[in-house]
Amino acid sequence: MKIKTKSSKVNRAWINDHVNDPYVKQAQRDGYRARAAYKLQEIDEALGLIKPGQLVVDLGSAPGAWSQYLRRRLLPKALGMHEANLAEDGGVIAVDLLPMEPVQGVTFLQGDFREPEVLQQLVNAMGGRLADVVVSDMAPNLSGIASADAARVEQLIELAIGFAQQRMQPHGTLVAKVFHGAGYDQLVRLFKSAFKLVKPIKPKASRDKSSETFLIGVGLKAR
Repeated sequence: MKIKTKSSKVNRAWINDHVNDPYVKQAQRDGYRARAAYKLQEIDEALGLIKPGQLVVDLGSAPGAWSQYLRRRLLPKALGMHEANLAEDGGVIAVDLLPMEPVQGVTFLQGDFREPEVLQQLVNAMGGRLADVVVSDMAPNLSGIASADAARVEQLIELAIGFAQQRMQPHGTLVAKVFHGAGYDQLVRLFKSAFKLVKPIKPKASRDKSSETFLIGVGLKAR
């Protein structure tokens, strides 16, 4: 006889919520790999971030929904995907530790961009250009220990900001996922130390129960 455990009930509840989630259904209709695409879409539409001709770096890109959205926004409607040109029409360079199925028109690098050789591959792929926008959906494996998790999140944010300071246009924008809770105020301070304008956004597409939010930094401060 099987005994129903709390975890099995939670799993079934999550699966039920996921299957009936309107954003999940919309992602299936629109051909996105994950509902996360609509989080970036909301941020983009609110701030007018993504424009044809830009170079965008997608950190923590797997499974690729953000890269899909970015490529669709960057590609002029008059051109087919096979005609896209990085220099003229902008481009997306995606990086993740995990593998990612190819996204047409997106350059993907698998590896840890904290490692010098992976960072160099990323710089090489940028072809001498600075990014116009850097987006980061990176998140650490959370342990449940607030202080340790806050430190891991802060480290990733520091890496994203450091990359933006080195490899992004002075007027560029960084979008990064963070979490409300221990360490959040410190992350806001980090952003404010690096960017002229800092705006937090909690997209409607983020689950109500989720503590995730996004910090947007616009315009690098002189260092």
